[in-house]
Amino acid sequence: MAWVVERHGARGTRYRGGYRDPDGRLRSAGTFSTRRDALRAANREEQKVLAGAWHDTTLGEVTFHDYVEGEWLPNKHVEASTRAAYLYYLNKHFYPFLGARRLNRISASLVQDWVAEAKNGGLSPRSIRKYHVMLSSIFARAVKDRILVHNPCDHTELPKVITRRVRTLTPDEYTRLLAAIPDQHRLMVGTLIEAGLRWGELVALKPRHIDFLRRSLTVEETIVEVSKTHSPTGQRYLTKPYPKDNEPRTFGVRQAWLDTIAAHIQTNGIGQDDLLFPTKAGTPISRNTFRTRIWLPAVKASGIDFPVRVHDLRHAHASWLLAGGADLKSVMERMGHSQIQTTQKYLHTMPDTDQRNLDALTRIQHRQP
Repeated sequence: MAWVVERHGARGTRYRGGYRDPDGRLRSAGTFSTRRDALRAANREEQKVLAGAWHDTTLGEVTFHDYVEGEWLPNKHVEASTRAAYLYYLNKHFYPFLGARRLNRISASLVQDWVAEAKNGGLSPRSIRKYHVMLSSIFARAVKDRILVHNPCDHTELPKVITRRVRTLTPDEYTRLLAAIPDQHRLMVGTLIEAGLRWGELVALKPRHIDFLRRSLTVEETIVEVSKTHSPTGQRYLTKPYPKDNEPRTFGVRQAWLDTIAAHIQTNGIGQDDLLFPTKAGTPISRNTFRTRIWLPAVKASGIDFPVRVHDLRHAHASWLLAGGADLKSVMERMGHSQIQTTQKYLHTMPDTDQRNLDALTRIQHRQP
């Protein structure tokens, strides 16, 4: 039951409303000039407690930095690479702007100010949206913890992301690019086109993943590269038992690639559990080192007139399969996509696709009965 405490002082008689919070602790609903107002305030708070809608406003006094470090981040069950990315975003984009502010003082307009500052600082609309999703998840957790009543990110106006047409590497361009790759890395690059692997899956490949009899390859491991500072083990490279989406996948490969791989294994004395494409020290190849020292010089030497990423070979693999007549579902399974919509974006990405569509229309239209 709510109650009222009468107090007498130099300012006359005052009345303080009292109630108990969900944990049974005594709480004040405020001090008023009349008993009636004090009792009304206490009853309102008590009804909130009974309805499960009561909110302890003092909890919001914690700073953004302390809440993230003490509650949000420790309870995020994510991969080491994702955690490292979170820490980078926080330190670079959020702590400088919001870190010292109390959670209950971060308003929707302040979040909008962050968006404006990030845009003016040169951050792309796509990146702003990505970071905003993370920021919103922090406040959403604070709402669930009953530290905040509302999520200040709920109605943020974000810059529009303009979707640009994706340019897919053609077979001729790939041939030029491959010729510019140093000999010792050429088979590794060829494997990206042959199997459409992600980088972590590629550098984790071992001979035991290849079935030469059935002419198939199984992707069941991936290697993630993180800074030693953010690594849970202190190691730069972490091997996961499964790739993305937590499902190993097996798919066919061509005999010519198998023959080349078999020769590579024999020539280099690679054991069943050794990496297929290691550094000279036997460690995984760093993605960034490969990109700066091998990939970018090769792209420049090839004369290709648009920026090509290593990951674009995976895109090319899917696009070439679909352009060659492979069905969408089988390409989805081969790529390890969890949703077919992801695979669909590779349809009609080859430069000559539309012309081949028109040629097909002409053949059907003029076909003799």
